[in-house]
Amino acid sequence: MTTNPKIIVLDDDPTGSQTVHGCLLLMRWDVDTLRLGLADDSPIVFVLTNTRAKPPDKALETTQEVCRHLKQAIAAEQLHDFLIVSRSDSTLRGHYPIETDAIAAELGSFDAHFLTPAFFEGGRFTRDSIHYLLVNGVPTPVHETEFAQDSVFGYRHSYLPDYVQEKTNGRIAAEDVERFLLSDIRAGTVDRLMHLHDNQCVAVDAETQADLDRFAADVLIAASQGKRFLFRSAASLLTALANLPPQPVAAEDMATYTRDNQPGAVIIGSHVQKTTEQLEALLQAEAVVGIEVDVVHLLQDSQSQRAEQLEQTLQQIHNVHRAGKTSVVYTSRDELTFDTIQTRLQFGEAVSALLMDIVRGLPSNLGFLISKGGITSNDVLSDGLALRSARLLGQILPGVSIVRTPTDHPQFPDLPVVLFPGNVGDRDALAAVHARLSQPH
Repeated sequence: MTTNPKIIVLDDDPTGSQTVHGCLLLMRWDVDTLRLGLADDSPIVFVLTNTRAKPPDKALETTQEVCRHLKQAIAAEQLHDFLIVSRSDSTLRGHYPIETDAIAAELGSFDAHFLTPAFFEGGRFTRDSIHYLLVNGVPTPVHETEFAQDSVFGYRHSYLPDYVQEKTNGRIAAEDVERFLLSDIRAGTVDRLMHLHDNQCVAVDAETQADLDRFAADVLIAASQGKRFLFRSAASLLTALANLPPQPVAAEDMATYTRDNQPGAVIIGSHVQKTTEQLEALLQAEAVVGIEVDVVHLLQDSQSQRAEQLEQTLQQIHNVHRAGKTSVVYTSRDELTFDTIQTRLQFGEAVSALLMDIVRGLPSNLGFLISKGGITSNDVLSDGLALRSARLLGQILPGVSIVRTPTDHPQFPDLPVVLFPGNVGDRDALAAVHARLSQPH
């Protein structure tokens, strides 16, 4: 006998919903907003904490605040069956173990916390406790990819027990990490799940969605018998836990969401190599005009210089829109170096603030908006569009979600917004999304 617990996802950027649909994404976490999410009919709800864009102390503070409010909301809704997921990056970047430690302290005690970083739509899987990324079709241990060199979240290990030891500074030794191998998952793990206790760290293999479907089914059996589990996960486990029917509008038909056959706008903040390649391909498409925003001098610019840059950019966008074309607004692609992580994060905030001023100034009759990059997407929803919540419509490409603003939005009612992660899709994926939304209907 299994129950259907509410799956509560604390998402460190808004792309963790990239395998589900029909649920609410919450941009705020006051108790009333959380209650709205918990009471919603969907089995899963996302709280967009955006902690990946924050320094460690702010990530901790935010996670603690969300959990304290969540505790109150859970009590107010008299919710007894729920699972907590700390959703983060499938390439192992993010504030681990800060977030899982904070969740355990505020909402524990848990019998185990699981590392489930597999994300099949993005070509990430875990075998023999080693996490891989498909690079041009070749399985590559993730520590050998550009993501492991991240200036804020870099790491040296793809073997998850070693990754845990590295990230916890030895507090959890590699040999103390339980390993659920593919053979274990496929044979069934209920017995082992029932014997876990004291927030045991567990690394979980998964090569296919069927592996996580089996694991999730076993988790729900154990949870129905009183076990309490926490997950540090990428998106594919959420598909298995939520067990949703197909999305209501097929990906290829999503132009029906485009407002009045109008052209759209694309905002690109992500800097990973994959995004730059996708940008190059998009700029070759018809009815598209690139608008580069030079951000190199942003920390040194005066307010008047910034205001002038903003005004010129918006003027270009409105001219392009009147000509019936889509503006592709992208930040300068120069690879910048910073003296400290703090300066790097401050620069990121300054870039985001400028991009969000651009979003607020977009033509009000825009047909659609595509946001490229996880942190950029979070800022578009919470800041640029000032949303409290948004309903997830589904995926327009594997791993690429689309939401819609509420009908009563003061500036952009019923606007479809694509949340496109920086590190997902092939070279032509961004152009494909644009083409899909630009089809006449």
